[in-house]
Amino acid sequence: MVDLKDLLTDLTDESEHLDALVAGRPPGDWARPTPAPGWTVGHQIAHLAWTDHVALLAASDVESFFASVTATPDPSRLVDAGAEEFLAPPADLLPRWRAGRATLAAALAAAPPDEKIPWYGTRMSPASMVTARIMETWAHGEDVADALGVTRPATARLRHVAHLGVRTLGHGFAAHGRPVPTAPVRVELSAPDGDTWAYGPADATDRVTGPVRDFCLLVTQRRHRADLALVATGPVADAWLDVAQAFAGPPGAGREPRGSGVPA
Repeated sequence: MVDLKDLLTDLTDESEHLDALVAGRPPGDWARPTPAPGWTVGHQIAHLAWTDHVALLAASDVESFFASVTATPDPSRLVDAGAEEFLAPPADLLPRWRAGRATLAAALAAAPPDEKIPWYGTRMSPASMVTARIMETWAHGEDVADALGVTRPATARLRHVAHLGVRTLGHGFAAHGRPVPTAPVRVELSAPDGDTWAYGPADATDRVTGPVRDFCLLVTQRRHRADLALVATGPVADAWLDVAQAFAGPPGAGREPRGSGVPA
């Protein structure tokens, strides 16, 4: 079991890495479009700030959290509306994001470890909530990096994203209206330090192999499988790469192939 304190340290490090990428940039850079349709760099940071805010409500004020959910006129625009609500000039948005993520981290650190925090369509322990925040911060950070023309190196923090990606195999199928497979899948990923991170039974017929960064880009729907060096063996593994989704909610639109057919 991963220690909550260690998880929070990784969340802080992931957030600070993205913070350093955008801090000090001119307003024009914050206005650059990202791969998410209609979202600028500013929208990406505003989304993280908004999500930290509603996560704090879920962890400390459940009634207000549920009120925020039901108050949305169009549930299909919940995420977009949240980003638009928090969008502001960088001089205002950046401090708000910093303060919000620090407050959320303190609340999750103080929460009972077995508490089930409500979330959209599910409930999560504090450790699971922190893991989800790491995943989201990294994924939206990739959109920001793409917009700014930056390639970020893989880090050991991707272990948390990969863990979520494997655990949500069934969710990906269900979200796309497909039967959840019963056959196990073995996942073997090349880690940044040259090690191999393995999940699932070693004798499973269905397998997914490749670089951990590519797997994380896939399960967060930041790249199309055609642009990644992932190899699927077996029908379940192959189908999974088309529906993989580490985040909660309805199926995402995903990304179109970049046309290169080679790893991004």
